[in-house]
Amino acid sequence: MKLKLFCLFFFTLIALASFSQSKQETTSINGYMVPVCIYQGDTIPSLRMPVLYVFKPLNFKSEKKRREYNRLVRNVKKTLPIAKEVNRAIIETYEYLQTLPDEKARERHLKLVEKSIKEQYTPVMKKLTFSQGKLLIKLINRETDSSSYELVKAFLGPFKAGFYQAFAALFGASLKKEYHPEDEDAMTERVVLLVESGQL
Repeated sequence: MKLKLFCLFFFTLIALASFSQSKQETTSINGYMVPVCIYQGDTIPSLRMPVLYVFKPLNFKSEKKRREYNRLVRNVKKTLPIAKEVNRAIIETYEYLQTLPDEKARERHLKLVEKSIKEQYTPVMKKLTFSQGKLLIKLINRETDSSSYELVKAFLGPFKAGFYQAFAALFGASLKKEYHPEDEDAMTERVVLLVESGQL
């Protein structure tokens, strides 16, 4: 009983702290603090609901199509976190570069970043299949709104961008591939939205 009371007290304190930080009004209902909004003088409990996506059910014409869809879901689940991490790293690197005093310091930092990225992601990239690698290129474009080629060119220069593009072309891929959620990548976008919302 004491443990239950302690847990209730602890979680109430956490709720109070989080609500007070957001400067949202709260009220007590049956002993629980809940966020509220005041509308025309009435105090109404308000909860933030997660986004849920509803799509037309899929009808697969063959078992092969079902397996392709399941493979796409598996590939998105594996590559989407990497694309999001790349986006975060790009933003952090760009913001940090703005604080450096001169071009020499920026170049030095970019070399360190490149070395760090190679050390961290080479083992991960080696585990990706060819189709996962191509999907990752598109998802990076989705997350950053820039092609992988443009990102490499902006941070590492046109020579290295050309080198990596030529290397990708040897395997039938392209760093310049773009993501088209309304057209050829509509099914991928559907899967990405469902994975992001926790529905898949």
